[in-house]
Amino acid sequence: MSAQTVFTNGRIYTVSRKQPWVTALAVRDGKILARGNAHDMDELIGAHTKVVDLGGKMVMPGIVDVHNHILLGGLSELFELRFPGTLTRTEILDLVSAAAAKTEEGQWIIGTQWGADLNGILNSDESLALLDAASGGNPVLLRDETFHNRWVNSAAMAVAGITQDAADPEQGAFGRDPKSGRLTGLMIEAASGIVERAALEQGAVSAEMNIAAVKKAINTLSAFGVTAFMDAASMQNVMQALAGLDDEGGLTAWAVCAMPAVEPTFLFGIAGDALFAEREQYRRDHVHPDFVKFFLDGVPGAKTAAFHESYLEDPIHGCCFRGETMMTYPDLIRWLGKCEKLGLAVKIHCAGDAAVSQALDAVDVVRSFNGPTDLIHHIAHASYIRPDDIERFAQLGVAADLSPMIWYPTTFLEAHKEAMGEARAERFWPNKDLQNAKALMAGGSDWPVIPNPNPWNGIEGLVTRQNPAGAFADKALWPEQAVDLASAVEIFTINSARAIGLGDDVGSLDVGKSADLIVLNQNIFEVPVDTISDTKVEETYFEGSSVFTRSAP
Repeated sequence: MSAQTVFTNGRIYTVSRKQPWVTALAVRDGKILARGNAHDMDELIGAHTKVVDLGGKMVMPGIVDVHNHILLGGLSELFELRFPGTLTRTEILDLVSAAAAKTEEGQWIIGTQWGADLNGILNSDESLALLDAASGGNPVLLRDETFHNRWVNSAAMAVAGITQDAADPEQGAFGRDPKSGRLTGLMIEAASGIVERAALEQGAVSAEMNIAAVKKAINTLSAFGVTAFMDAASMQNVMQALAGLDDEGGLTAWAVCAMPAVEPTFLFGIAGDALFAEREQYRRDHVHPDFVKFFLDGVPGAKTAAFHESYLEDPIHGCCFRGETMMTYPDLIRWLGKCEKLGLAVKIHCAGDAAVSQALDAVDVVRSFNGPTDLIHHIAHASYIRPDDIERFAQLGVAADLSPMIWYPTTFLEAHKEAMGEARAERFWPNKDLQNAKALMAGGSDWPVIPNPNPWNGIEGLVTRQNPAGAFADKALWPEQAVDLASAVEIFTINSARAIGLGDDVGSLDVGKSADLIVLNQNIFEVPVDTISDTKVEETYFEGSSVFTRSAP
């Protein structure tokens, strides 16, 4: 049997511990037929075999992103005002003003993403007045870098029906100036969804925009070498777009979908049982609606994450405030038990260590009733964990969803320091401890919370614990928690594949697996670790076919 394609003369990292490096691969019918050296390929090269000379370049399995938001990522790239979380209030206002000058009267200006360390600055009468002046009367909605909170102007609040006497929504809050008590346009957690829904109902996002966004997002993922991913909050529109794209032959990545148990604040439509009942109509060869998403708490910077110890005292929360979970413990157990009976694994958003404890406790209880299972539940984001809970990940078979890719100093961390103090905030992402405990650690981007799904920033950060962009120079975040490079690559390939239920098909270049591989511009094992983030994907292959080729500079 001859191969359809043979890759030769490469430095091919298989992520297989039995045979980590080879120089040649053979592919047939989208799967890896053989691996070894050039001589091993001789009998597989026929008259119609395409031979690809890699010229000594490094090849590895495609990246498996365990956590992103595919629709939101594409919408952000195509239709929204994008800016880094490091901008000051003045710089953000200048961008809004420039956008308003080019926007039709009454049309929404939607942008991403302001730094979580600006919470206090934006929550003021002055900031709202400045945003109103910059907007030219257009409604403005700006998301923060956690995607849990928003800053909106008076026009947006008016459209959403939010008045000065409005009561805070359940599991959310309207920001108010600490001195005057007036609305500031800061929307915390569930309050964000009120304005997001108003923008959607006014036509800020159309069905055509959703389809274009998913296509754009898949192209973006291919350029970063991502050949499989989990969409971490898949509503009907997300799964419809993915299934339609697969029907057209345009879905060039494996897509696993996590369906929300409860309607999120940033996506709208049916959720829970009604959504689960429809999942099979979206299943395709490359679309697997096999997970459920729970949001158990919020984010530390806004003091909406649930912790064992209290946050620092402030005028709004007073002393001894520890945050709270969004689901009761009995409800969480019931949901977990129901999902297991349906054959659905669960991804649980847990930003605070108390939320992590509660999630692990619930899994423990369900295991005691239901017994062993092949389902792998996830805790996302496994970032603040009580030391006593670390070993429980492996004991309970729970995956640590290591996302977003901020295992190094960022503005996220600065907001955490303001909320709970520097010493506690810096006990962030105990990755080495999880590894030592033999937890299944999987790598994700949380794109577009992280502005792009570039895995090389994440891989470098796992190894160095320093910011790859050079920000916060000479600072490292809890450097004792660094992992070695081979482990970091496993986290972003085979580990993530196992976590999302695709470990038998993708994640390593083993015979019989899907021929999903990427060609790199440098051998990441032979360059200084602080240059790993400079890695570029020159070509991405999905099921043996090239789906991305980088143009010459």
